[in-house]
Amino acid sequence: MSVRPLHLLGSPVLREKARAVGAPTAETAAFVQDLFDTMRAAEGVGLAANQVGLAERVAVVDTHEGEPIVLIDPEILERYGRERGEEGCLSIPGTNLYGDVDRATRIVIATTTLDGERVQLEVLDHRARAVQHEIDHLDGVLFIDHLSPLKRRMLLRRWEKQRKGKSGYLQMPALAEGG
Repeated sequence: MSVRPLHLLGSPVLREKARAVGAPTAETAAFVQDLFDTMRAAEGVGLAANQVGLAERVAVVDTHEGEPIVLIDPEILERYGRERGEEGCLSIPGTNLYGDVDRATRIVIATTTLDGERVQLEVLDHRARAVQHEIDHLDGVLFIDHLSPLKRRMLLRRWEKQRKGKSGYLQMPALAEGG
């Protein structure tokens, strides 16, 4: 399929609440493949549609722990446990642009398969963190929104320093500097 440009911090689509997809189509399946191709080119473990400029409730996760997960109109039904862990984002690439975020260690989600079947999945540990991160994207929430105001300001200053002299909100994954 194809690798799409990533939308970077500051792009308005990253703050949009994505709209429901409903019944998946052949176009949905092709788009999911584009998401996987783009995520892998950028060396990430998850990617939401907003991050490539489409505000639809579609995301993918592949942490290499079990089968890749396709999320279509996902919702978190249950959350268990709590763990703080470091997160970054393909839409905020660069050196030292990570923060510690509290997430559930076990979640139960409802999602639609590419065949149109609504299923429930139990997701654990690192995969649960990645799924929660991507569902946040679909709600217009970035990991930096979970940081304290001080840590968020520090990260944003580092981001601005690294972006100095650069313009625009798009970047091809092959040029990305981090995950």
